[in-house]
Amino acid sequence: MKATKTKFVCEYPVNASAKLLYPYLSTPGGLAQWFCDNVTVDEDKLFNFVWDGRNHYAEMTGHRTNRSVRFLFLNEDKSHPVDPYYVDFSIESSELTQEQFLKVTDYSEEEDIEELSELWEHLLQKLREIVGG
Repeated sequence: MKATKTKFVCEYPVNASAKLLYPYLSTPGGLAQWFCDNVTVDEDKLFNFVWDGRNHYAEMTGHRTNRSVRFLFLNEDKSHPVDPYYVDFSIESSELTQEQFLKVTDYSEEEDIEELSELWEHLLQKLREIVGG
């Protein structure tokens, strides 16, 4: 049976420059402060995101410095799934208002959009407190 996957996309205003924000989206030290319990990177450049004591391996598959980053989640044996889960962070700004936004795309098996919305709202609250925005 194939698991149903949900693509959750939301934009969050963040009062911080892309240069300040980017390390929190792309480095183990930055991500561990708001996104998960801990993050390490091994010699193969695989990220290990730790939530509730469980390892989740991911590859950084796309990144544009100070713009965007994507993490593609792997199987437990670190192999590539057919239809992988991923999280995409994209820093965008409004030409009109000069406001910065963090666009989050979360492609996962969580079907409850309301729960996903609450989770990301909570995570972004933590991130905003750290960056002062």
